[in-house]
Amino acid sequence: MKLEKNSSNLNLPNLITLFRIFLIPIFLYVYFRNPEDNLLYSVVIFFIAGFSDFLDGYLARKSNLVTPFGTVMDPLADKLMLLTAIVSYAVTGVIPYIILILVGIRETFMILGGIVVYKWGIINPANKLGKFVTFSFYIGIFTLLFNKSLGTIFLFMSAALGFMAGLSYVKTTLDKKKNR
Repeated sequence: MKLEKNSSNLNLPNLITLFRIFLIPIFLYVYFRNPEDNLLYSVVIFFIAGFSDFLDGYLARKSNLVTPFGTVMDPLADKLMLLTAIVSYAVTGVIPYIILILVGIRETFMILGGIVVYKWGIINPANKLGKFVTFSFYIGIFTLLFNKSLGTIFLFMSAALGFMAGLSYVKTTLDKKKNR
């Protein structure tokens, strides 16, 4: 993926990414207004965010509008939305706290690591394993609507896969740093 250094950060894919961040307080408002009845609505908002993630990535690549801003903010928006859902579902007892702890540890390391490597001048766009992890979290959250036990199992598996993806990002970063 080639980053266009002269591309404006104010393009449609980046606006869609900002929209995804704007969905976070809407998710919280809808879900916590009545958690017992609003799981469905919160999952719908979560899936709108997921669709917008797919859409902004597709538009950025297709229209050659990939920017450093989008490369950094897109995964951050994903992480913030995922953490919002996981925290919300854990504090209301929909999922066990251990999933929140695992996801929280992994995402904290990924965010802090992303900041460090960005300061090094290294930008790691999402890789296939990272995208699969995100997809698996969507499956787990969707499954919660129909079977909380199975959804919880999917979320545990997603968290484990997330650690594997994190290790692959570390390897990619070290390879890039070594080849400078």
